Amino acid sequence: MDTKGSDTMGVVIRLLRQVQPYRWRVALALAMVFLSTGLVAVQPMLIRFAVDEVYQAGRWHLLGWVALGLLLATILRSAFGYLERIGMEWIAQRTIYDLRNAIYHHLQSLSFSFYDQAQTGELMSRAVADVEMLRRFLSFGILRLTSSTLTLILVMTLLLMMDVRLALVSMASIPLLVIAVWRFATTVRPRYRQIQEQLGVITSVLQEAIAGVRVVRAFAQEERESERFRRENWRYLDLSIATVRLWALYFPLMTFLGGLGSTVVLWYGGRRVIGGELSIGAMVAFQALLMQLIMPIRMLGWLVNMASQAAAAGQRVYAILDTQSDVRDKPNAVELARPSGHVRFNRVSFSYNNGNVPVLSDVSIDAKPGETVALLGATGSGKSTVINLIPRFYDITAGSITIDGRDVRDVTLKSLRANIGMVLQETFLFSASLRDNIAYGRPSVGEQELIAAAKVAQIHDFIVSLPEGYDTLIGERGIGLSGGQKQRVAVARALLMDPRVLILDEATSSVDSETELAMQRALQAVMHNRTVFVIAQRLSTVRRAHQIIVLHEGRIAEQGTHATLLAQSGIYREIYVLQFRQQEATDSLQDMGGE
Repeated sequence: MDTKGSDTMGVVIRLLRQVQPYRWRVALALAMVFLSTGLVAVQPMLIRFAVDEVYQAGRWHLLGWVALGLLLATILRSAFGYLERIGMEWIAQRTIYDLRNAIYHHLQSLSFSFYDQAQTGELMSRAVADVEMLRRFLSFGILRLTSSTLTLILVMTLLLMMDVRLALVSMASIPLLVIAVWRFATTVRPRYRQIQEQLGVITSVLQEAIAGVRVVRAFAQEERESERFRRENWRYLDLSIATVRLWALYFPLMTFLGGLGSTVVLWYGGRRVIGGELSIGAMVAFQALLMQLIMPIRMLGWLVNMASQAAAAGQRVYAILDTQSDVRDKPNAVELARPSGHVRFNRVSFSYNNGNVPVLSDVSIDAKPGETVALLGATGSGKSTVINLIPRFYDITAGSITIDGRDVRDVTLKSLRANIGMVLQETFLFSASLRDNIAYGRPSVGEQELIAAAKVAQIHDFIVSLPEGYDTLIGERGIGLSGGQKQRVAVARALLMDPRVLILDEATSSVDSETELAMQRALQAVMHNRTVFVIAQRLSTVRRAHQIIVLHEGRIAEQGTHATLLAQSGIYREIYVLQFRQQEATDSLQDMGGE
C-alpha cells in the first residue's frame, strides 16, 4: 500500500479543508490569539513607562496605576489564552472525529483486493496513532504557529520603532535561526516518516501475535515471536533515538543563537544608555521585548518537530483515503429488486489484480431458480473465486455474471449483497451475543424468525441449553464455541437474510456426520425457492445437487449430475471411489474396535 499520500504542504492544506466546516469557531479562536498576542507588548511598554516616568521622574502616584495595568494585562492575556486553547481543542477533536469516521467508512468501502495486501495492524496504526498525531498538530501546533508568527511580527515592528540600529543589531542572528530551522526540517521529516511506518510494523506484529496466540503456544514458538517483536521494537527505538539526537543538537543551537541577541543588546544598548542616546526604561523594555522574541523563535524548532511528525502521519492517513476501490457502483447503477435467483456465468475469466496468471478461464454456469450447484475441485482450482465473484467481492476480468438477466456490475452493491446469503469457509463471529450474531444482517428481526433460522441450522437446542440462552455473550471471533457451533451460527445468520441466492462454502466441514445429515435435511426445505451454490469436499453433501461442476486449474473439467458424472471415468468418479474406500476403511476399523 502506498504510504506517500501527498507532500507536507498538501497534508496541511487537506487538513485545513477538513476544518472548514468549523470556520466560524476557527475565526473566534484566532481572534483570541490576536488579542492575546497584542497584549505581549503591553508589559514591556508599561515597564518602560514605570522606569522613565515613575522611578526616574519621581511621579510615584502613578505607580499604582502601572501595577494595575500590568495586573489587568496579565489577567486578560490569561483569559484570552484559555479561550483560544479550549476553542482550538474543540475544533481539533471535532475535525479528528470526522476524519476517523471518514477513514472507517472508506475502509468499509474498499474491495477485497485492498485487504489482500494490507496488514490489519498497519491499518490500525494509521487509523489510531497517526490520526492522534494530526489531532495534536491541529489543537496545539497550528495555534502556536499562528501565535508565534504574530508575536514575531509585532515584536520586530516594536523593536524597529523604538530604535532601528539596536533592533537591526539584535536581530542579526535571525537569518542563522531561519537556516537552522530549514536544515532541521528537511533532515527530520523523512526520519519521522520512517518512525511512523515502523510503528505500523510493530502494531502489525503485535496484532498477529495476539490473534495467533493459540498457534504460537501450540508450536511452542513464544521465544521466536518475542524475538521478532524485540527486533522490530529495537528498530523503532533506534530510529527514535537517532531523531532525538538531531533534536538534542538543534535545540541548544537555537538557544545559543537566541541568547546571542540578548548579549548584543546588553553590550551595544548599554553603550547607548551610557552615551545618553537611549533611556534606561527603553533599554529595559527593549530587553523584555527581545525575550518575547526569543521564545517564538525557540518555539519554531518545536513546531517544525511537530509539523514533521504530523506531515508523516498525514501522508499515511491520506494514502488510505486516496485509495480507490476496485469494486464500486457505476454512476447509473440501479437497485436490484427481489430477484428469482437465476444466476449465469457467461465465459467468465478472472485474474487477481488484473495479473497475467488467470485464476478462472472461460467458465460458464447456468443456475436456474431453485437449483443447487455444487463446486468441487482440488485446492487452488478456483472454487472460492467463483462464489466470491457473485456478490462482486472482486470484479471479473472478462465475460459477464448476471442475476435474472441483469449484469451484477449494473446494480448497486448494497442491493446485490442484500439478496445473497453467505456462509464462508472462515467463520467470523463478533464479540457480541449469539442473538446479535445471528441477527447481524437483520437487526430488527422478530424472535420467531430468529429461532426458526437457528432451528434449521441445528443450533437452537445448544443455545437454549446455555444459562443466558440467545443473550449469551461470546468471545472475540467466536472464542468459546466449537468450530461446528460457529458454522451453524453462521448458517443461521445467512438464512435469516432470506436470500434468493445462498452460498455455502464448506458450511458443514466442521460438524460431525450426524449433525451434517440433520442440517442437510433441514436445509432442503429452505433451499426450495433459492439458488444455492455449495462448496464441499464430502460427496454426501453434493450428490443431490442439480449440477455438479468439477474445476481443475481454473477451468470446468466436468459438469453434470451425480449419476452422469459417476458413469464417466473422470475426476469426479476418482474422488467418489477414493472417499468410498476411505469410508469402508473407517467402517472396518470401527467394527474391529467394537469386537
